Amino acid sequence: MPKLKSNRAAKKRFRKTATGKFVRRKAYKSHILTKKTSKRKRKLRKSAVVSPANKKRVRRMLLG
Repeated sequence: MPKLKSNRAAKKRFRKTATGKFVRRKAYKSHILTKKTSKRKRKLRKSAVVSPANKKRVRRMLLG
């Protein structure tokens, strides 16, 4: 049986932390930034942890 391929799009978007959690970037920071407040844009800079509901899906995409 051949090796399973990991999802390349997911590989670019998620990374695994040392404790086994998955980290993602926050949405809504790519365009139309003029109407968003500085506070909101500042909060969007930080990375977020993938929710437990989606953790299994992300793991499956990354590990084949």
